[in-house]
Order: sequence, then C-alpha cells, then structure tokens
Amino acid sequence: MHPISVMIKPSSSGCNLRCRYCFYADEASLRTIPNYGFMTPELLEQAIPFFMNAAEGSCSFMFQGGEPTLAGLDFFRKVVSLQKQYARPDLRVTNALQTNGMLLDEAWCSFLAENHFLVGLSLDGIKSTHDCYRLRPDGKGSYAAVLRAAQRMQSHKVDFNILTVVTAPLAQNVTKVYNFYKRNNWLHQQYIPCMDPLDAQRGGNGYSLTPQAYTAFLKKLFDLWYQDFAQGFIVSIRYFDNLLRMMNGIPPESCAMTGHCNVQYLVEADGSVFPCDFYAMDGYCLGNLKTDTIQQLDEQRHAIGFVETSLELTRRCAGCKWYALCRGGCRRDYTSGEYSHNYYCESYQAFFEYAYPRLLQVADFCRQRNLFRG
Repeated sequence: MHPISVMIKPSSSGCNLRCRYCFYADEASLRTIPNYGFMTPELLEQAIPFFMNAAEGSCSFMFQGGEPTLAGLDFFRKVVSLQKQYARPDLRVTNALQTNGMLLDEAWCSFLAENHFLVGLSLDGIKSTHDCYRLRPDGKGSYAAVLRAAQRMQSHKVDFNILTVVTAPLAQNVTKVYNFYKRNNWLHQQYIPCMDPLDAQRGGNGYSLTPQAYTAFLKKLFDLWYQDFAQGFIVSIRYFDNLLRMMNGIPPESCAMTGHCNVQYLVEADGSVFPCDFYAMDGYCLGNLKTDTIQQLDEQRHAIGFVETSLELTRRCAGCKWYALCRGGCRRDYTSGEYSHNYYCESYQAFFEYAYPRLLQVADFCRQRNLFRG
C-alpha cells in the first residue's frame, strides 16, 4: 500500500455552533441522511486497524466534524488505546483534531497535550469578524469561549494552529486580525477562503469572498508577513509555507496545491467512506468500511473518476505562467460550465505578480539555511 491519510467524523455533521457559512452543514443537507449520529465504540474498533493495517510508512488520523469533541473524551481515549494496540515499529501514527473549541476544558487540553494531538482551532480573527457568523444555537457569538480555549491550550502547551475562514468582513480587517494573532503569540496560522453553498451563485451572501476581496486580502497579508520576516520575526502561514516548499523543490503538504485530488479517506460516523471532506455526498460514496475492503474503496474512487476529473480540470491551466506555483487550486472552487476555472484564478495571478520577487527572496533564504528538508 502507501501512507494513508484518513479523516474521521465521529459526530457526523452534528455541531454545538451554527456557523452561517458552514460548508459541511450545506453538504450534509444534500444527502439522503444529513446526520449519521455518533460513531459507536464497536465501529471505532474496526476503523483504527482497518487503516493502520493497510498503511505503509505513516497513517495520519484527522478528526473533524461537525464538531468532533461532541463524541466525548472517552471516545478519543479509546482512539489512542487502539492505536497503541495495533502499533507497528515501521508505522508512524499521527493525530490531528479540528475543533471550534467550545468544549475544550482542562481535561481535554491535558489529554491533547499528553497524546501529541495537533489541534486546528477555528477562530475568525477579532470579535467583530468572528461573531458575525460563528454563532451559538441561541444566536449569541462564540468568540469569548474560543479565546478561553486558546488560552487553555497555551497553558497546557498543546500544539495548535489557528484556522481562519476568510469572509468578506475578515478580508477587510486583515491587519487587525494578523496583529491580534501576533500579540497572542499564535504564530501558526491557516487562512481558508469562505465557500458559498453548493447550489448558490458565488458572491451572493454577506460572508461571501469575491475574487477582488481575496486579491486584496492576499496582498495585504503577504505584506504583513514579509515585513515581519525581513525583521527576523517568523510567522508560519500555511499557504505561504507551501509556496516556499514548492520553490525549494519540495512537494506541498496542502492537497489544494498539488495540482490534483489526492487519495484520502473520509469516514462518516456510520462507516460510510467518501474521497474528500468537500465531497461527502451520496453520489461520491465509495462504500463502507464495515462491508468493503480498502482495495474496493480505491476501486470505486477510480470508477467514479474522482482523481482523474481533477487532473482534467487543472490540465487546462498548464499554459499559465504561474501554474508551477498555483497548480490550479482546489476543484471545489471551480466554476461550472464549458469554461470552468478556479473562482479565484484572477486573485492568484494578481497575487503572484505582486509577491513573487519577495517570495523568491524568502525561498532563497530558506534554501541557503536548509530550513526545508521535505
């Protein structure tokens, strides 16, 4: 086989927030079964060895939702116990958790630190940009609770990144957001362009991120990041980090920057397997780990042409001067129709024209000091 990357949704689409832009709530609403409930301990006992026994080299588990912590701390204790049970000397196993932070009390933070989970904490910048759309079921904002979660993780020395959805209001406040993260010493950041609902026209919501707004955001964020770098202060921004890797001849770790969809496994709470978090809908179901082998799941991925379709999409970009860096982006951002293209194509082109000379400087600096080793 090969290294395996698997995402597990132990709480399916269930969540204790009602974020207005949630792409997974949108996807789930289009399925025959919008919410599969909670993954049972019995199914978890199947899932962990199912992937660990098939993996070579490494097996990466990511727990996401909905909100995965709703499954409870005992669920994750069992995850770790099963991983130890099926451990092999030749297999590296890693765990990551993406969370809104609402349930991260002292016990959770101790567990995450002790078991070396990498946590992605969803925080949309400052209070005004976060509480616009990341709301509790009663309509109140979640900012204060997320802030407390970040502070708890810092005190417990949990390894965590800040995951920020770039909405229209956040794009307009990028300087405030970036400086706020710096003041709190949150120096590992990921910025994710906001998605519109699948059946909606792009740009029609208050949170919608237009190509023009994204262009301005990328340029300003880069200026802030580069200014700090020039002064010897290093902030890790996932998108820029991946560009630097690629400019040093190292493959990107972000699947959206590889030029095609990758082989991964999204496991819903009932055991249903899908090829990607962005395509967890009925027409893309590969099977179920309770009834199918991993070879059968891979055969079904090939049968529906999931990876092949992505290659065809990005092949149209091959003549672009920036293709070696852009790689066409994520297929979920592609427009429909005969002249399908990445919705943010103009943003990436304008950004590279603007930033490339300085990116090259930073890439050369990294290469001279051997900062990237693959």
